[in-house]
Amino acid sequence: MTVHAPGPGHRPRAAVAMSPDAASAVLDPQSLAAFRRVCDLAPLPVLDDLTTARARSVLADVELLVTGWGCPPLDAAALRAAPRLRAVVHTAGSVRGHVTDACWERGIEVSSAAAANALPVAEYTLGMILLSGKRVLERARDFRASRTRGNWLRTPRGVGNYHRTVGILSASLIGRRVVELLRPHDVRVLLHDPYVTDAEAAELGVENVGLPELFARCDTVSVHTPLLPTTRGLVSRALIEAMPADAVLINTSRGAVIDQDALTDAVAAGRIRAVLDVTDPEALPPDHPLWDCEHALITPHLAGSEGNEWRRLADLALAETTRWASGSGFLHPVRRERLAFLA
Repeated sequence: MTVHAPGPGHRPRAAVAMSPDAASAVLDPQSLAAFRRVCDLAPLPVLDDLTTARARSVLADVELLVTGWGCPPLDAAALRAAPRLRAVVHTAGSVRGHVTDACWERGIEVSSAAAANALPVAEYTLGMILLSGKRVLERARDFRASRTRGNWLRTPRGVGNYHRTVGILSASLIGRRVVELLRPHDVRVLLHDPYVTDAEAAELGVENVGLPELFARCDTVSVHTPLLPTTRGLVSRALIEAMPADAVLINTSRGAVIDQDALTDAVAAGRIRAVLDVTDPEALPPDHPLWDCEHALITPHLAGSEGNEWRRLADLALAETTRWASGSGFLHPVRRERLAFLA
C-alpha cells in the first residue's frame, strides 16, 4: 500500500512516541507549542507502550508520529492500530530500533534528525583532532604535576597541527561534516570509503586511499563508519600496529568497530594515543586497563546531541513536519535501500 503526503493547509493528526525522559529532553514546552501550531498533537503523556488502550485510541487517528529514543517498535500490530499513519518523523539519528519492515511495506514515509545530530559529533571530533595535535591532555597533566612551564622553545617538532595528516574512516554524515570543519585548517585529509569514487573525493577536497594506507600515513585517524556486520572489528590489530608512533585514533562511532584488545595493547605501550567516546561495552568494566592508560582519553558517549543541542533535533523534526504537512516532502528522508549503509 502506498501512502501519499497531504497538501497545503493540512493539519495532520500527530502524536509523540518515545520514552518520557527523551520527550522531556528533546521536546521542551516551546518546541511542543511549535508542533501544535502545525499539527493536531495528541495530549501528553507520550506513547512509550503501543499496546495500551490509550495508545490504541490515540493511534487510531494519527497520521504522523514524532518519534525519539525509546520509541517502541512500529511492528505489524502497532500499524494495525494506526490505519491512517502516513509518516514518521524521528527526533534522533538511527531509525533501526523502531521502524520495521512493516512500515516500509506500507509505504510510510520516514525522516530522521541524523543530520542535526551529526554536527555536535563532528564538532567534538574537530576539537579532539586539534587538542590531540597540541598534546593538550598530556601537557596539561604534566603541567599540573610540575607547576612549572618549562622551556617552550624545546617543544618537539611533532607537536602542533600545521600540515598534520588526518584520516577519515567513512564518508558518513558525520565523516563529511568533519571534512567540512577541517577545511579552514592547515591539514591534509585522507579518506577511506569504498563507496566514494575518486571524483567524489576530489569534490570533498580529500584524497581517497585504501584502508591500510589510511592508517599507515595519518597522524590522526577518526572513525565514522557505522557498526554493521561487515564493519565489526574493521579496525584490526594489523591496522593499529601500522599507525605511526604517537598517532591518535579517535572513535565516535561504535566501540565494536575497533579491535579493542589490540587498541589497548598499543595505547598501554605508549605507542599511540586514543580518544574514545565509545567503547565495547559501554562503559568499560571498572578494572579494564584502558582506564589507567595515560595516553587514552575516554568520554561517556557525549559527542552526540546533549543539553541545548537537543533543541536542534526538535527544530529539524519540526521543519520536517511542517514540510510534510504542506505537501513538500521531507528534506531528510530515510530510504529503505540505504539502511544497509546507515547506523
